[in-house]
Amino acid sequence: MGCSTYFLRGSARVAYFVFAAAVAVAAGGPLWAATPSPPPGPARLSFNNDIRPILSENCFACHGPDNANRQAGLRLDMFEQATEELDSGSRAIVPEDVAASELIARVISDDPDSVMPPPEAKIGRLSPEQVATLKQWIAEGAKYEPHWAFVAPVKPEVNDVAAGIDAAVAAKLATRGLTHQPEADRTTLIRRASFDITGLPPTPADVEAFVADTAPDAYDKLLDRLLASPRYGERMAADW
Repeated sequence: MGCSTYFLRGSARVAYFVFAAAVAVAAGGPLWAATPSPPPGPARLSFNNDIRPILSENCFACHGPDNANRQAGLRLDMFEQATEELDSGSRAIVPEDVAASELIARVISDDPDSVMPPPEAKIGRLSPEQVATLKQWIAEGAKYEPHWAFVAPVKPEVNDVAAGIDAAVAAKLATRGLTHQPEADRTTLIRRASFDITGLPPTPADVEAFVADTAPDAYDKLLDRLLASPRYGERMAADW
């Protein structure tokens, strides 16, 4: 019984959480992606995944959405403001032109009066990897994306619905040189399910009964029994 059995035929409440975790692994990122996965081809940077974290950590305190603390009239979280001409005549970001982008000039500067973030911020300089990421993003056109909280979730495409979640997870693992662990034995399965659902180990009698039950729906019946137990409710309410 592979993980398909657990997802597709087990209790909906248990299956939901395991399904969410599996999809996150298959997607290589958060369950609710802000944007669809890019089509096959050269990988392009994502503003939400690759750029926003850098700017948020290093720049938004002075050049973000807070009007009261914004410095030099520069706002870097919006495309229009980040690419408009400043009083100095330069532009912080010039899409597809790294050399003309003042943002890059400032983060690589050795002048303490010009470098960003400024020394008095005491947050250190951007790493070479972060600078390289910003350069690549600008060279690619500096495409912005709305914050993920304001983007409707996008259901990922499944090339072979019949193959199910197992195939999607296995395909993603293969790109990382990984494979599924061998299927657990029945004694291990009932221990995992019992601890996960009730917080308690199975009794010896429960283990013997499950190991002896060779019916195709044995695991489904086990999950239903555990979910019907008062111990399940006690475990769910423990944190309250």
